[in-house]
Amino acid sequence: MRHSKAEKERTHKRIVAVASKRFREEGLAGIGIADLMKEAGLTVGGFYKHFSSRDELVAEAVGSALESWSHQVDAAASHGPPVAYEALVDNYLSEAHRDDPGAGCPVGALAEDIGRSGKQTRALVTRQIRHDIELFAALVNERSDKDKAAPRSQAVLTYCALVGGIGVSRAVSDERLSREILKAVAVGLKKRTNASVA
Repeated sequence: MRHSKAEKERTHKRIVAVASKRFREEGLAGIGIADLMKEAGLTVGGFYKHFSSRDELVAEAVGSALESWSHQVDAAASHGPPVAYEALVDNYLSEAHRDDPGAGCPVGALAEDIGRSGKQTRALVTRQIRHDIELFAALVNERSDKDKAAPRSQAVLTYCALVGGIGVSRAVSDERLSREILKAVAVGLKKRTNASVA
C-alpha cells in the first residue's frame, strides 16, 4: 500500500510537470487533457484519480512554476549567492528566457490566460505577484532610505515591465527588434532604479 501511494504521488508530480511546461508553451487552452496525459505516459481515464477538474490541474501546474525567485531568495538566505535587482532583471529579460517559455515565468507566458482562469489559479498568482513585488521593493529599498513609497512603486513598475517586455519580445517576428526590446527594458529599469535611489 505504501508503494502504491508513493507511486501515485510520483505520477501526480509528473502530470503537473508536463502540464506546467506545456501550458506555458501553448497557453491554458492550447493543449487538452488527453494530450497532456499521453505526454505523461498515462491514459485520459487516469486523470480523475489525480485531479477533480481541469481547473485544479491548471492551478497546480501554474503554482509549481511560480517559485523561481523564491528559490533564489531561499538559497541566498542559506549562504548562497545574494539576490540582486540587476541580476533578476537581466535573467528575466534574457534571450534564454524568451526562447524557452516552458521553463520560464508563467505570468510572462500566460498573463492573459491567467486573468481568465479559475479563482484558485488567480489566487495563487496574486499571492506570488505580491511576494515578487515585495522582493523587488526590498531590493530597491536596500539601496535607498529616502522615500519608503518609492521602492514599492518601483517594484510594481519593474514587475509589470518585466512581464510586458518578455511578452512583447516573444510576440515580434523580427529577432533584432526582439533583442532590442529585451535590452531597452532592462537598461531602462536599471537606470530608473539607479536614479530613484541616487
